Amino acid sequence: MGGPTGQGAGSAQGDTAAGGPLRTRDVAEASGYSVQQVRDLERLGVLPPAQRSPNGYRAYSPAHVLALRAYRGLAIAVGPVPARRLLGQLRAAPLAEAAAAVGELHAGIARERADALHAQDALRAIRDEARSPAGERPDDAMTITQLADALRVRPSTLRFWEQERLVAPERVTSLRARRYGVAAVRQARVVTALRAAGHGIPEVRELLGTLHRLDGLDDTHRVLARRLDRLAVRGVALLRAGSDLAELIDGRAGQGRGSQGAASAGGGSAGDGSGRPAA
Repeated sequence: MGGPTGQGAGSAQGDTAAGGPLRTRDVAEASGYSVQQVRDLERLGVLPPAQRSPNGYRAYSPAHVLALRAYRGLAIAVGPVPARRLLGQLRAAPLAEAAAAVGELHAGIARERADALHAQDALRAIRDEARSPAGERPDDAMTITQLADALRVRPSTLRFWEQERLVAPERVTSLRARRYGVAAVRQARVVTALRAAGHGIPEVRELLGTLHRLDGLDDTHRVLARRLDRLAVRGVALLRAGSDLAELIDGRAGQGRGSQGAASAGGGSAGDGSGRPAA
């Protein structure tokens, strides 16, 4: 499902001057999606089914606009497929549960940001060491167990990285034991930082291919900076989605209170006008 075609204007409550049902075109204009996207998102369950007018046309409400706006923010924050699933759950949840769920999403983005910042710090240290290699000695080499302990990963992870051509240890002794020299240790540290920051194997392999250049680690640092920028965009989108969800849920609760009030008033009208039932 593609993104919205533009930004909606005005509040959802003011999207129809007469307060009547909204047409598909009205919802599209208010939410920033195209008419076809509105229909597709209804089919996918992002929107609750629209009512049908006597002439068979879809009849939407301002709540549908809010749902689309919330979906837009969630899709940017967590991706379209998880957003479709989440919106269906959050739309029906009590306010406290919905707030807790959105809070967990914010916490997840915060963890990703912390990982990216940690990786950035690690790469900065590696870059400084690479520019001042005077202290490196051949006996700084490590075995696979020593390196795994130093990086806080499993030896099987290092073997997998070797299979993926991310790290290239030497093979020594007749048993072909792995020996990680200074260059291999540096590679493994870079891989650890990038993987912790959420980068996939193909992207890590591509970045490692630049390390032989003088500015290779600088390129890797810029990649992490772009990731931090993307995380900021996701965080802001989630804030907007949370606001729309709160308005959507508050509106639903208001409708429930209005229905209860109408029922109570209707019960009173059956008596003598005082609210007491007729004898």
